[in-house]
Amino acid sequence: MVLGVVLNLWTSLFKKNKTTVKPHETPSKMITSGPYKFTRNPMYLGMSLLFFGLAIFLGSLVAFSFPLLFIILMDATFIPQEEKNLERRFGKKYIEYKNKVRRWI
Repeated sequence: MVLGVVLNLWTSLFKKNKTTVKPHETPSKMITSGPYKFTRNPMYLGMSLLFFGLAIFLGSLVAFSFPLLFIILMDATFIPQEEKNLERRFGKKYIEYKNKVRRWI
């Protein structure tokens, strides 16, 4: 859970670089530093880790369905839209980044 919180706090680079965090908006800058060196989606990864930690804390198999559903939802809806916006905005630069850095971990 702590790692998930740390990852989410580390992604404050959006505010520092004055670009949007909203998946449906076009970003003004491409961020590749900090956690973005290791994963293209550190906020979603952080939330997933937080949800998995919570499921372990609760000790319930049912609780494990929530992080799995979250990952499936992000992977099927939000991430493709974000990647499309980034590719449209930054072109070859984003494609090169995408080829070097994994989506999750």
